[in-house]
Amino acid sequence: MGILDLFKLDGKTAIVTGCGRGLGLGIARGLAEAGADILGVGRALEASECEKAVESCGRKFHYMEADLKSQKCIPEIIEKAVAAFGRLDILVNNAGIIRRADSLDFTGEDWDEVMDVNLKSLFFLSQAAAKQFIKQGSGGKLIHIASLLSFQGGVRIPSYTAAKSGVRGLTMLMANEWARYGINANAIAPGYFETDNTQALRADAARNAEITGRIPAGRWGVPRDLAGTAVFLASAASDYLNGFTIAVDGGWLGR
Repeated sequence: MGILDLFKLDGKTAIVTGCGRGLGLGIARGLAEAGADILGVGRALEASECEKAVESCGRKFHYMEADLKSQKCIPEIIEKAVAAFGRLDILVNNAGIIRRADSLDFTGEDWDEVMDVNLKSLFFLSQAAAKQFIKQGSGGKLIHIASLLSFQGGVRIPSYTAAKSGVRGLTMLMANEWARYGINANAIAPGYFETDNTQALRADAARNAEITGRIPAGRWGVPRDLAGTAVFLASAASDYLNGFTIAVDGGWLGR
């Protein structure tokens, strides 16, 4: 088998949460281009663009609407993936929300909503996927979307910083406990990307210029910039990489 063959995902199936737009859409498209079938999960989102992108690669796409503020939908997500494709090989925990306010004014409601989606559901969906991987006996890949805020404190986003720091920690914990089952748990920490979550920052001319000026690459990332890293972490090429968070940030953390 040649080195490029290790990156192929032919015959693999993946769940991608938050698939309808932004980073999730870019990742789903990349996995499909590498050969994977996709179960997309979203909340009241139109999935037609993701469906079109996946099926244009000759891959199968199924969609499930779910609100990950609650963990009640998690068993059904796994069940639907297995029913649709016969097995599960890859889980991408991309769904996330953000709330911005000064830490002195931050509310308990905003704290709980962000933590429930960005950390609690990530853990329990990963747990459910890991149980399915173990049942199948063939290992699997967990890919979490972390953040630069897994490494830095940020400002005006206390619950997001706490959750994304937690994602990095849980990634290491999952590797420690589940590597013996052939399960790889890794994370991607995107830098400043053009998504709905960063619309307010990009619309602020002064803040936009400040951020862009600090990125060595000289530009914000676009969802396509994550596809290669996601394919690598989903593939056999990363079989000995476990518990690590890879920053895809245009050089931000190195500045």
